[in-house]
Amino acid sequence: MTTSLIPTIFVAHGSPMLALDDKAGATYQQWAQSLPQPKALLVVSAHWEADELELGETGRHDNLIYDFYGFPDALYELQYPAPGAPQLAETVSALLRDSYPLRKTTRGLDHGVWVPLLRMWPDANIPVLQLALPRSFEDRALFELGRRLAPLREQGVMIVGSGVLTHNLREAFAGHHATTPEWVQLFDTWVEQHAKRPDSLITWRTEAPHAARNHPTPEHFLPLLVVAGAASADDAVSFPITGYEYGVLTRRCVQYG
Repeated sequence: MTTSLIPTIFVAHGSPMLALDDKAGATYQQWAQSLPQPKALLVVSAHWEADELELGETGRHDNLIYDFYGFPDALYELQYPAPGAPQLAETVSALLRDSYPLRKTTRGLDHGVWVPLLRMWPDANIPVLQLALPRSFEDRALFELGRRLAPLREQGVMIVGSGVLTHNLREAFAGHHATTPEWVQLFDTWVEQHAKRPDSLITWRTEAPHAARNHPTPEHFLPLLVVAGAASADDAVSFPITGYEYGVLTRRCVQYG
């Protein structure tokens, strides 16, 4: 790891039930304990797409978004009152203003953010700022967005992408996969191999095996491109959490640095 740069990470947020699953949650907390303590977290989640770049709430995160249905009542009672990051919002705006219009909103954290953060940093004491995933950006533009944000790492800001690197929910809900099918494993292996050359991830739609089947819609893969763009040439890549849930959803998390 380059000593002056805090890692940049992709987190597989999985099912919202991760927030109540102590056994699965322990692996996320162990990972977080191995990381240097961030001064702040800038998070791009699959669950907030906007037409252009937008920033979320900069005050304390007392109003979470429970953007899921049919789960136990206890899940809707969870809180994650992390501090906001107004200064980080200004810094991000300064980094991006020359090339990208950036709108500020008061949108709260969606479950792609607060569920994994609840497991990784349960004390909710690290300032958090969410950045929308812009629908108007092509894959290369998302990678370049990560490049533009990379200087934040020198300031102790951890750039976090949250999604799932294989995400066919129709197959998952069908529930007939006793073992992980080959089309999932091949895609997951491709990501593992190509994450070591971050810019090679840009062509995932055409180069990765079974890309369309693993991602009928792309939003759960795209946060990885921002994270990969923020990686340095000196960064080691590692995969602190792997495996599968529901047979077809990989739990692979990616760390640069």
